Amino acid sequence: MSIKLIAIDIDGTLLNSQHHLTNEVKETLKKAEEKGVKIVLCTGRPLTGVQDLIAELDLYSDNDYVVTYNGSLIQKTKTKEVVSKFELAHEDYLAIDGLARKLNIHLHTETEDTMFTSNRDISRYTVLESHLVNMPLKYRTQEEMTEDLTIIKMMMIDEPELLDQAITLIPEEFYERYTIVKSTPYFLEFLNKKVDKGAAIHLLATHLGIEASEVMALGDNENDLPMIQYAGLGIAMGNATENVKNAASFITTSNDEHGVAVAIEKFVLNG
Repeated sequence: MSIKLIAIDIDGTLLNSQHHLTNEVKETLKKAEEKGVKIVLCTGRPLTGVQDLIAELDLYSDNDYVVTYNGSLIQKTKTKEVVSKFELAHEDYLAIDGLARKLNIHLHTETEDTMFTSNRDISRYTVLESHLVNMPLKYRTQEEMTEDLTIIKMMMIDEPELLDQAITLIPEEFYERYTIVKSTPYFLEFLNKKVDKGAAIHLLATHLGIEASEVMALGDNENDLPMIQYAGLGIAMGNATENVKNAASFITTSNDEHGVAVAIEKFVLNG
């Protein structure tokens, strides 16, 4: 079957290591669109962190979609109409915040439009994330995080060696209650148990009447693994983790070598 939908991770995949979209990748995506292939950005970022890219790629038609928060939210790019949305409850916030305090690890919490942290010594990685995704950052104590807040995801963030040590101490019950995924060496994300990128692309493809065999997915990190496994054609970047490479149908070049363009040229434009 031919490819009808291409799901693309952003950081480490679509963008190079300088967080730039190269002309080679941009032009190849445009050619794929002209062939009638649907391009869907599938990212751990919130919508505020992808709007510039959506505009640059001109993915603002009535039938363009974006997957954000690692699959927690699927919506149309133009109207913001929600296809699916999964949240964390206030009791989840208390449990995860309590765990982070016990492990002595920095944590921040994201709604659709704001990032919150209860850490007085705010992590530099929280500041980095706030800047990267264009989201305002606010300090709030645990008591000030009220039940009316719509929490989409929470992230433990810290120096890689500290985070890796903390991961070994997370009780099994948390893995049973949540989707827990490492998206960078310094980010560990906690999501609704029903959420991952693979589940989101499956849901969107079903919504659009597209089979898994007609889906191509490109990614580089552990949070991309479920969609690489779901897609009929899973593509690992040259800079991907070993787990992602082992699960992929094909390994393209790195994000600094226009890997997205190379794969699309091979399997969509010429294949």
